[in-house]
Amino acid sequence: MDGENNISNAGRAEVLVQALPYIKRYAGCTIVVKYGGNAMINDGLKHQVMQDVVLLNAIGIKVVLVHGGGPEISQMLTRVGKKSEFLDGLRVTDGESMEIVEMVLAGKVNKSLVGLLEHYGGRAVGISGMDAGLIEADFKDRKYGYVGKVVSVNPVIIRDLLEKGYIPVVSTIGFNKNGEIFNINADTATAYIAGSLGADRMIMMTDVPGILKDKDDRGTLIQELTVEQAGELKEKGIISQGMIPKVECCVTAIGAGVQNVVIMDGTIPHSILMELLTDEGAGTLIRKGTV
Repeated sequence: MDGENNISNAGRAEVLVQALPYIKRYAGCTIVVKYGGNAMINDGLKHQVMQDVVLLNAIGIKVVLVHGGGPEISQMLTRVGKKSEFLDGLRVTDGESMEIVEMVLAGKVNKSLVGLLEHYGGRAVGISGMDAGLIEADFKDRKYGYVGKVVSVNPVIIRDLLEKGYIPVVSTIGFNKNGEIFNINADTATAYIAGSLGADRMIMMTDVPGILKDKDDRGTLIQELTVEQAGELKEKGIISQGMIPKVECCVTAIGAGVQNVVIMDGTIPHSILMELLTDEGAGTLIRKGTV
């Protein structure tokens, strides 16, 4: 071997050695990942995320992948001649649109992710909130149509899949006792699913680095804070606009039993591995308790 290859191999070995304490720490733990944003649209990033998930699964970490699919839904609605309408930031979903949402989320998007995970050597199973009564939902407000709020989560099917070594890939549609089907916000669904599992960590992949003291300066990232401190930052207006509902989902998850939650930039290659297996981590970690 030449010197360059020796250095490269030595570097790889050093990375593995440094990751060992974290591999031991998280082995057997349950990590719930909310997957969406540009990391889902960009093909290169999509492949890297799937590789990360398969690697974590291979070293004994139980990963649940929960996904949305807003852009794909909009594209399909356009193809069939329906205009996407939004109210209060939510997609107004009539009966015909809900059929398309179900087809895109539980079909096209879900199975494409399963296929990628399988391609990289993972054993993945795609499910929706309707399977085995996973997500019971109801109308959030009838003015939004079939947009759902989570009533309850029955995580038995996810636990069964995890125990058998599978990677559950969950599309966020739910149903009520009348058999009506609902489109559920992926961030919200992820929080409830993670809470029902008592997950060790929930990771929310976004298009920003995390919570910033100055939203225009990525160098002002807040690396760690408590639920109480998050509330204070919201009152001060530091947590604002689109970050508010994301943080609220984090607080919901922690209140339901998740140990901690990370909001991080999913557009950074292998950001999940950086968060879990390095000293520096990635994004903003929110947890219960005092700093």
